[in-house]
Amino acid sequence: MTAPRTAALARLAAEPVDLLVIGGGITGAGTARDAALRGLSVALVERDDFAAGTSSRSSRLVHGGVRYLEHGHLGLVFEASRERRTLLRTAPHLVRPLRFTWPVYRGARVPRWKLVAGLALYDALALWGNVARHRPLAAAGVLAHEPALATEGLVGGATYWDAATDDARLTLATALDAAAAGACVLNHAQVCAMTLPPAPGGETRLRVHDRVGGDVVEVRARAVVNAAGPWGDAVRRLAGGGGADAVLGAKGVHLAVPAHRVGNRGAVTLLSQVDGRVMFVLPAGAFTIIGTTETPAERGPDEVRATEADVEYLLRSADAFFPGARLTRDDVVSAWAGIRPLAARHGDGRGTASASREHAIERDPRGLVSVSGGKLTTYRAMAAQVFDAAAPLVRRTVAPSATAARPLSGTAAPEAL
Repeated sequence: MTAPRTAALARLAAEPVDLLVIGGGITGAGTARDAALRGLSVALVERDDFAAGTSSRSSRLVHGGVRYLEHGHLGLVFEASRERRTLLRTAPHLVRPLRFTWPVYRGARVPRWKLVAGLALYDALALWGNVARHRPLAAAGVLAHEPALATEGLVGGATYWDAATDDARLTLATALDAAAAGACVLNHAQVCAMTLPPAPGGETRLRVHDRVGGDVVEVRARAVVNAAGPWGDAVRRLAGGGGADAVLGAKGVHLAVPAHRVGNRGAVTLLSQVDGRVMFVLPAGAFTIIGTTETPAERGPDEVRATEADVEYLLRSADAFFPGARLTRDDVVSAWAGIRPLAARHGDGRGTASASREHAIERDPRGLVSVSGGKLTTYRAMAAQVFDAAAPLVRRTVAPSATAARPLSGTAAPEAL
């Protein structure tokens, strides 16, 4: 075992921490960073590797959520648009502008007039502060951007802007920045037991298993944040929590195929001709990413996999718009599946597709704060709110969050931001 790891384990066991965060995905890393920058003693522990779960299995987008407009989630779009602008400014080495082309075909569920009106609202919710405004296009304009698209029935479309990222690198950079601010950050460290104090004001006692060396250390914390994503309900049960599950799992699958097989020049937003849901075809160097599905999670997050049905759905959806592709199973270079940990209380009984991506925060006054839901784009704002919920448990006066203005670890020229 390395000396830094031995030192981190010793540090965990030595003194009580103000805040212990469970879960090294983007939400947990963001919460640890936010709290450490406010001057608290913080520990972040992750059972596997950082971003090993949902945070490395996304569409790799930082976006306002144009498809959420259809379900009336205007508050979420407003917040996500603001956070997209913040990340473009504070993490330009990891978050870059990306133009999307959205073609419209005759008989589409979203006609051209409705698309243009929706994108105007999308720009307005960004307070006209996006990289650039949307542009309506005639059919010839759509094909000028994406000549490999099907021409039959094409009536026009539009371009609009969002941003792309490397989700795993964004998570790791956030965890590294938390460590640079003083947090004790440790992966392959699993919380295997948790005892909350009998009344508010005491310390939570936890046992953390080092999955590298095999040791178990005792940790004390004034407050604990459960940011375990799709594993969140298991952590709640570890702390003695009962009742209904707080996490509504939605499985999402993406594929990577050689870019030359599809022929897309940039990012394309499509309405799948299989079921009408919004999906993306995204550039990724020598590859094209196709995604995503959304189905109820029938297995736990440790067993989730892309099925043959998932692969067939994505290939059929892409082929319908890129007729020259003729994609087959043999074209699939990679497939990944993750579980979106949606907040169960935001579900409306009609399935995961219409469930809000807004997050939910629950606080046990004895010392545990649990967060579920949310999305990659809004992680920074969500982390600040999670810590604000935990602050009364820590019983210390703290400064406001500083993460909206602080460049993320690895930014080349922070003085220029």
